[in-house]
Amino acid sequence: MNLGLKNKNVFITGASKGIGFEIAKQLALEGCRIHLVARDKKKLKLSIQNLRGKKALHSYTSVDLVKKGGPKKAVSEAIKNMGSIDIVIHNLGGGLGKSNVLSKIDDWNKVLRFNAGIAIELNNLIVPKMQKSKWGRIVHVSSLNAVTGGTSSKGGAFAPEYSCAKSYLNMYTKVLGRELAKDNIIVSAVMPGVILTKGKYWEKLKKTKPKLVKSYIKNHQSVERLGDPSEIAPFVLLLCSDKASYAASSIISIDGGYF
Repeated sequence: MNLGLKNKNVFITGASKGIGFEIAKQLALEGCRIHLVARDKKKLKLSIQNLRGKKALHSYTSVDLVKKGGPKKAVSEAIKNMGSIDIVIHNLGGGLGKSNVLSKIDDWNKVLRFNAGIAIELNNLIVPKMQKSKWGRIVHVSSLNAVTGGTSSKGGAFAPEYSCAKSYLNMYTKVLGRELAKDNIIVSAVMPGVILTKGKYWEKLKKTKPKLVKSYIKNHQSVERLGDPSEIAPFVLLLCSDKASYAASSIISIDGGYF
């Protein structure tokens, strides 16, 4: 299938590893020019080296997007390197270690900003230029937690702040997508289930509490295993493509048959 992605300029946050890097890698294979955004400069440099295509075409910004001015810096550098931004992948997110439903409001706000607020700030900078060109694709990496609330029993992860932030992100995807569809800007989201990513929560849990992970798989995964970043990326590529022209505001669950 020809996705029509060749020569598209792609901006990806949380891009140096895991789902973000897998998406970058597969988009590079389609002939896209990639701009990676993450905090760790060393990992970003290594990631660029591992992307296919002419390395000089790909670029990165090492920045903490949480800090004031971070999003503006990332967008400015991306446009400087690529000339424009056709596709945005928002992969930044996480629970920031918060797991108390009675956390202080500041904690809730920090997690909300990390998972949704930064994406909103970046979109506000990027969308006006997409509207002028009458083409764009914006994909948010949400989470199954947005609809389940997270599982607090039988080996699940309890993350109320994260779950609520992703639910907010889903509704933002819906309303933004409705407004921008007329400009041929397709806004969508994917909701991965538990994905086994190097250095992340579930990989650490697999080593420290293997029985708990086995319990989760037994009680919640129809496919009887955890997911891999390579199983999420193809859905994102489709949503980035010309084939996604009727997918405005779509939110796709990819969760291993969660039950």
